Amino acid sequence: MFSLGIVGVLLAMVSGLGHSIFWWSVLWGFVIMYMMSLGLWFSSLGLANCWGEVLITDSFSFSLISLTILVSGLSMLASVRDVWKSNNKCVEFVFSVLVLTMVLVFCFGVGSLLNFYIMFEFSLIPILLIILGWGYQPERLQAGKYMLLYTVSASLPLLILIVLVLNKGGTVFWGWKFLEFGWGWLMVICASLAFLVKLPIYGFHLWLPKAHVEAPVAGSMILAGVLLKLGGYGLVRFFYSLSLFSTLTISVIFCLGLIGGIVASMVCFAQNDVKALVAYSSVGHMSLVLGGVYSNTDWGWLGCLLMMVAHGLCSSGMFFLASETYKCYSTRSLFLVKGGLVLVPGVALCWFLMCAINMAAPPSLNLWSELMLGISILSYSILFAVLTGFMTFLSGLYSWYLYSITQHGQYPLWVRGVVMAEEYVVYTISFVLVFLLSVTGLVLMLFL
Repeated sequence: MFSLGIVGVLLAMVSGLGHSIFWWSVLWGFVIMYMMSLGLWFSSLGLANCWGEVLITDSFSFSLISLTILVSGLSMLASVRDVWKSNNKCVEFVFSVLVLTMVLVFCFGVGSLLNFYIMFEFSLIPILLIILGWGYQPERLQAGKYMLLYTVSASLPLLILIVLVLNKGGTVFWGWKFLEFGWGWLMVICASLAFLVKLPIYGFHLWLPKAHVEAPVAGSMILAGVLLKLGGYGLVRFFYSLSLFSTLTISVIFCLGLIGGIVASMVCFAQNDVKALVAYSSVGHMSLVLGGVYSNTDWGWLGCLLMMVAHGLCSSGMFFLASETYKCYSTRSLFLVKGGLVLVPGVALCWFLMCAINMAAPPSLNLWSELMLGISILSYSILFAVLTGFMTFLSGLYSWYLYSITQHGQYPLWVRGVVMAEEYVVYTISFVLVFLLSVTGLVLMLFL
């Protein structure tokens, strides 16, 4: 009833106020919701309240809910020129973003595994509509098929497991122990596969670069900033139920994730599309999240949370800059995108800041999350020191490579100038992202 009331109010706003006021009213509504979620986040620090199977209220849930609202609002701000100014089905776009935001908020807050699975799968529909409705390239239908086939097929074993648990225990609240079923290694794979594809780890990642390349700027920002965090959130919630299972199975997944992160980082140097490079860098960063979850330490889980928040902000900012670069150069090819320092020095500064944060430069939140994850992974096994160190080195290398190849050199003659009013959008979003990451890193540096 509450959701229907919200939809009715929005329809009344569209019919009575017009598209312009409706767009900016929703955008300011995201700002208000973000401030409210921050208040709930800080008030829930150190608390973990479970209200039956309806709601979980702890700092882990509220942090990702705040990230969801922030990235959704920034995606609307980034789509002002593409959707609102060009009147490209702006009402449908706003409704798609709102529905996706509501689904993700419920997904991060529900206490029942069955409700989480329903929201987990339902989130594919709005993001698919955004990719198909406002995507740039004709291959967006193929990208949508890849995304649906990978995520839905990988989540079917999880659905079977939920049905078995519901049939045996009558409840699917987070924290249910699956040991009564036996076949521990099979339960680990069934419970983890859906989240490993959504994370994703290397080998199950092919849907991600295709979806990012074909998606509009809002789709890429929400996909990288929030939807990939569903995998890490599900693994953290599930690990309590899987913690007593075979350590051999968990160790195998651990090794595959870290080795896959190194391979994905090396693949970044073979990309010729800016968006594809940023997408593969997400695969490398999320492998550290996998290591932090399976390390089974408090620092590892806290590092997972910090990495997901930091990566959600940083990657969404980089996808926004990639979109602005495409509008300026009419291409995303790294062979043609040159001379950004001469053409648009303000955007070049934003690229420098985002690439520096992506390579975990101090005092950003990425630095502290990578340090905590590195320590937790080494506490699991000292043999992973080489893998973690090499992955961190490659992260700095491809971030430097992305900045240097796009901002130096002679820009092509066909490149059109960027209007100053359009640069203000770049400055606004980049300033917000850099400010949040830097201030959070400074606070952690003072209190840890």
